Amino acid sequence: QVQLVESGGGLVQAGGSLRLSCVASGRTFNRYTLGWFRQAPGEERKFVAGITWSGHIISYADSVEGRFTVSRDNAKTTVSLQMDTLKPEDTAVYYCAADNKAWIVSRETYDYEYWGQGTQVTVSS
Repeated sequence: QVQLVESGGGLVQAGGSLRLSCVASGRTFNRYTLGWFRQAPGEERKFVAGITWSGHIISYADSVEGRFTVSRDNAKTTVSLQMDTLKPEDTAVYYCAADNKAWIVSRETYDYEYWGQGTQVTVSS
């Protein structure tokens, strides 16, 4: 089992920044790919960004490429999502997730075995 706890969400004006963090506990943190997903009201949960256990492979959704940065600190069992130049359409609940296929970054929710409880991000115009 892996337990994931997100933090860092909040309310920010368009153009601003937020940094989300996800702390993992339980089984070996290093052997999981970590992903960030988001879900807006009435929409499906969608991939945002992901990073393999080694950090060598990083992937972003087209909608956040160049604005968001994902990173991980295996010593602290933490994965972060730096979100800059935020837009109102970034408003959603953001989820951290873990996939035991640690060598690839999947964009599919069904590939991730463990999920955090989510943190709300609201961007006002």
